[in-house]
Amino acid sequence: MFQNILVPVDSPERHQSAVEIAVRMAGGGSATLTLLHVIETLADATYDEFQDFYGEMERRAMAGINDLILDYQDRVRIRTAIAYGRRAQEILRFSRENAIDLIVMSSHRMDPDNPATGWGTISHRVGILSACPVLLVK
Repeated sequence: MFQNILVPVDSPERHQSAVEIAVRMAGGGSATLTLLHVIETLADATYDEFQDFYGEMERRAMAGINDLILDYQDRVRIRTAIAYGRRAQEILRFSRENAIDLIVMSSHRMDPDNPATGWGTISHRVGILSACPVLLVK
């Protein structure tokens, strides 16, 4: 059904459920699962100005992703990717440029007594703006 599934991740413990569901949806068939970590860049600063900082962030992100996928590598084809920029924009750009046909994202529960909170979340923005289906996992 889905051939290219994207799971945006930041911290491994927060995205374990999304990864598990994406692995099940990939079904051990011909689907490819991509875990994408977006490193938020500082406004009005060049990459070169913070190259050491961004390099350390990338190293930590890859270590977390590698820990997260350890149990699934024998069940599904997994790719990893790092992007730099604004998180929602980079997730959307990556999905367009890589023919992603499903995005599986972690999301938090919104407060029904204060529904105005949560409308500006990354998962909400991606869900509204994505050209492909988005599955939110709580």
